[in-house]
Amino acid sequence: MTLTPAPFCEIWRGPFAESHHLGHAVLCDDTGQIVRAWGDPHAVVLPRSSSKMIQALPLITSGAADARGLSTERLALACASHQGATVHVDAVSAWLADLGLGESDLLCGPQVSRDGALRRAMVKADEAPCQLHNNCSGKHTGFLTLAQHLKAGPDYVDPDHPVQRAVLEAFETVTRETSPGFGIDGCSAPNFACTMHGMARAMAWFAAARERTGTLSTAAARLTAAMMAHPVMVAGEGRACTELMRAAKEPVALKTGAEGYFIAILPERKMGLALKAADGATRAAECALAAILVGLGVLDAEHPATKKRMNAPILNRRGIETGMIRPAQGLMT
Repeated sequence: MTLTPAPFCEIWRGPFAESHHLGHAVLCDDTGQIVRAWGDPHAVVLPRSSSKMIQALPLITSGAADARGLSTERLALACASHQGATVHVDAVSAWLADLGLGESDLLCGPQVSRDGALRRAMVKADEAPCQLHNNCSGKHTGFLTLAQHLKAGPDYVDPDHPVQRAVLEAFETVTRETSPGFGIDGCSAPNFACTMHGMARAMAWFAAARERTGTLSTAAARLTAAMMAHPVMVAGEGRACTELMRAAKEPVALKTGAEGYFIAILPERKMGLALKAADGATRAAECALAAILVGLGVLDAEHPATKKRMNAPILNRRGIETGMIRPAQGLMT
């Protein structure tokens, strides 16, 4: 039975609920069982960049990460949707140089930096953005590292390339599903689809990985630890992933994806969360994520990073508060 999306959040203007966002969310335990679901746990969705830690698994299981002596910072960068700040650009550039490669070997495409200071400096200098600024350049450098290790060709985003075949195998293993297909992501890599339950199950599997043995579980534990150790590499200053990981009252790995997707890995609870705003709105996904984590006791509702996303004031162009974005009833219970 297909279920309809559940209420996620409301946009209030004065005394009026002006807009509503709906979505799907699933919380799983380490056995893969659903602890709580909102909307349809069987909805098939592209998890977009929320799946990057899965895409990075073959980087470790193949032996490529250890052969190249990758630091925890670089492992976090392989899972990142960074904002193309100088810290990210420099880190990707140095990693490529260690591989004997350069910006032109990336296949993610150029992207304007999301970092305000760098973007303004580049505009003043009439400097065009390049692929290093792409939010997926860390993931792609991980792909290149794996491709080199496998002695595979340079077209590492081709779905039939050994890198992407390894990614698909890992994806289907941890979601415990056969993917029905893929879409081509904004960075040109295939993005494999699964159900909301499958993605939450995978995140719970990551959450409990440190308590298991085996190559794949060890890889998952390392990637989770790297993300938690380097939140600024995962996203960047001012971004939800980075700010909410810092604000959490317990270790947690958070990862956004395009079109309103978000995941949470909760190692101390051995639980995983996947959520998707049905209309693809980032504000809805961030509000719902914050509300669910507050309900679980992972976030403090009064922490500035939480209040920036949940019950956040909406200001007009004169700075007058005109309303707020409020989580729907039921997300926090």
